[in-house]
Amino acid sequence: MQKFVITEKEAGWRFDKYLKKLLPKAGGGFLYKMLRKKNITLNEKKAAGNEVVAAGDSVELFFSEETFLKFSGGMPEQKQNGQIRDGEKSKIAGRVSAGERQREAFHTLKNISVIYEDDSILVLNKPAGVLSQKADRADLSLNEWMIGYLLDKGEITEAHLARFRPSVCNRLDRNTSGLVLCGKSVRSSQFLSEILRDRSLHKYYTAYTQGRIEQEITLDGYLKKEEEKNRAKILSERAYRRLILEDSAAGKEYKRIKTVIKPLSYLKERDCTKLEILLVTGKSHQIRAQLAQIGHPVIGDRKYGWEPGRKEEAVFKYQLLHACRVEFPETDGEFAYLSGKCLTAPLPEDWKIFY
Repeated sequence: MQKFVITEKEAGWRFDKYLKKLLPKAGGGFLYKMLRKKNITLNEKKAAGNEVVAAGDSVELFFSEETFLKFSGGMPEQKQNGQIRDGEKSKIAGRVSAGERQREAFHTLKNISVIYEDDSILVLNKPAGVLSQKADRADLSLNEWMIGYLLDKGEITEAHLARFRPSVCNRLDRNTSGLVLCGKSVRSSQFLSEILRDRSLHKYYTAYTQGRIEQEITLDGYLKKEEEKNRAKILSERAYRRLILEDSAAGKEYKRIKTVIKPLSYLKERDCTKLEILLVTGKSHQIRAQLAQIGHPVIGDRKYGWEPGRKEEAVFKYQLLHACRVEFPETDGEFAYLSGKCLTAPLPEDWKIFY
């Protein structure tokens, strides 16, 4: 028998989701069969799978060690139908616990800073050039750095990662810098995901854009991400309605977007405007594509039409777009202490020629 105790970080999950994390190689049908036969129990009682687990709950698996290793992903495929020698079990346990890539990311990726941290939430300042989450298996991303940071602090263990992995809850483009929110527990991840989804968390950006913008503008439109080009295509309301009439299926690929831009200053010698941007919706490349559409691409954003006007600008590797501030909504319950909280991230050092 294997026994596990639900931790504070895992509390809030449905029991069947917890089991799927614990036994990722097991199908849903198998798990529900084991629940019905009481080969898997919750607090020593038969469970349906839809229960919400709490800290301190006990989970019992009446499996052999080989069966557990097979369904937890700890057993090499060639060993799943054979015997495992005692000398191999420690190697398998090490393979299950992982953590190496996260530690590597923590020690390799530079210039990531912690803006805010408590027992449930971590807010990081991501530098441009770093992925929020890995795109390929070999990538090192902010998400891995964050887990490596928590491992290094001793706040989580490698064994804990087999059941729950803290995660970033919002993403920034690789070449955009600024604030990324991370949940350390199931409940905090659910809370952050909810306020991001319902748009009650206000997200502000700073950008330097080409040309002069003299007044606040609300940019509405529809966006489709063209994955093969890694670009976003923007349609106006009129163009979108025309597309819907001509091809309703194509219209469904577009998502409604809204951005509010407010000019803060104009740098005449560089012909660029410093903007404060409220991201009302949050689609990939939204700000960059909308600003380019109105003829004011972000400085440094060659993908969306910016070209250096001066020799010193040619060295820019990344667009000058920075997630500078988040404002939490009024809330109650477990996360009431975050009500109205405002967090800010300083502008990158290499922007200093503009400020």
